[in-house]
Order: sequence, then C-alpha cells, then structure tokens
Amino acid sequence: MKNIYEAKFLKEFCSVAANMYRLGWDERNGGNISYLLEEEEVKEYLNLNHIFRTMPFMGWNETAFDASPIAGKIFLVTGTGKYFKNVKDDPETNLGIIRIAKNGKNMELLWGFKDGGRPTSEFPAHMMSHMARLGVDPENRVVMHCHPTYTLAMNYVHELDEAKFTHTLWQMSTECIVVFPDGVGVLPWMVCGTREIGEATAKKMEEYRLVVWGMHGIYGAGKTLDETFGLIETVEKAAQVYMLTAHLPRINTITDAQLKELATCFGVTPRAGIFTQEDKKR
Repeated sequence: MKNIYEAKFLKEFCSVAANMYRLGWDERNGGNISYLLEEEEVKEYLNLNHIFRTMPFMGWNETAFDASPIAGKIFLVTGTGKYFKNVKDDPETNLGIIRIAKNGKNMELLWGFKDGGRPTSEFPAHMMSHMARLGVDPENRVVMHCHPTYTLAMNYVHELDEAKFTHTLWQMSTECIVVFPDGVGVLPWMVCGTREIGEATAKKMEEYRLVVWGMHGIYGAGKTLDETFGLIETVEKAAQVYMLTAHLPRINTITDAQLKELATCFGVTPRAGIFTQEDKKR
C-alpha cells in the first residue's frame, strides 16, 4: 500500500486549500471543498474494506436526504469547523475521505478526521450539486465553496440579477466570456447549511458551473481542482475590477459586439439573454 501523503490528489487538494486561504477566500473555517475520487486511484493508498466510522449526513434527518444515485462514490472533503490554513500541515485531521454508503443515507469514513471530526456541514449541499453536475457532465469531479472578497462586496452594490450580474462580469475582463460563457447563477440570501439552500444550489448547477450565494459567497464546479479554482479566480478578478471602478465615470468598456466577437473567435456560445435589451431587439 502506497503512502497516501504521496498521492497526487491529496497534494493538489492541500495546495488549492492553502491558496484559497492565502487569497482570503476562506477565513477561519469558512468555505468547503469536495473532490470526487476514482476508486482505482484510492485503493492504491487505502484498504477500501476498512471503514473507520459510519455517519449520517450532517445536519439533516437521516431519511431527509437520499444520495443513492452516487452510492459507492468516494470523496475527499474538508471537515466541519476546520480551518483552511491548517489543511496543508495536518491533512489527516482537517480532511476526510468519505464513501457514500449503499443505502445512500450514510457516509463511510475511509481516512482522515482523526480527531473525531466529520465532513463540512455543507456536505449534503455538495452532494446535491455533484449529482446535478454529473447529470450534465459525467466528468465533473469538484465542488468548491468560498467567500472571495470582491465577489462578496459586489453583492452589496450590484443587482442580484443573473443576466445583469453576468453581463457586468463579462465586461470587466476580456477573458471572462471565454472562461465562463455559461454565465453565473445567482441566489438570494438564504440560511446556509439547510436543505433549502442545497436544493436551490443544485437546481442552479443544472445550468451553471458558478452560483453566487447572495451576501455570502460562491459555489463553483468543474472537472478538476485547477479548473474550478480558475473559474472562481476569474470571477473574483472581474469583481475586483468592478469594485475598483464602479464609483468612477466609465470612459471605456467592452461592448456587446466585442464580447460576441470574442465568443466567435474562441468557439464558445454565450448564455442566451445576457446581452442588453436593445441588442436583443435587433
């Protein structure tokens, strides 16, 4: 059995968590990540027949959430109450490798959470989002939630309208429409850790890879840790440019015609309904 500390998936996960903390996206124990692992890669490092603990899904009645569609799937996930700044130095305490039990209602701990911890309280919301994204893209493996500073600040001064929010972000940087042509989903403020916000996020994830939680943060999904981090990073850069310029008279802008030219050049299809009302009438 190989040393799990040499596993590429664990090294990448720890590196991303450290970067998210360094950038100020995950203060204290804010934010969470879940990463769908391949059984073949995990069994090189762990005995998959050795279950340390079996746990019900955190925060909900055991019968209230059914993850049967992903039963047997294995996830590397951050722990509840764990600080991102500690992940890289002590992954076995701050992370866990969890398998969804056959009944779809429990979690089996295969590694980690050595201090008796458990997955993030948002784990059911992550699983709902994984199921939604896998229905769209079978290669989706990552769900990432964090609190990027400028994206959060933008929530307070910009309409929380999906089309308008997306359009503003696209205009802030040439690369935005290329990186997320599908746009950004937006939810109003909701209590976190609840079934309601998990279901609402998963519903948005059927259409979007990025979902803003109003006055809270953002959810991102992708095929790899790098891709998902990059999606959020691109939104955050655009939000930063917006917040640095929103109070100033705008002399220049990226026009809708230029955005469409970019989309054509890079072979992406912008989400319908994002461009201005005047443009849509033509």
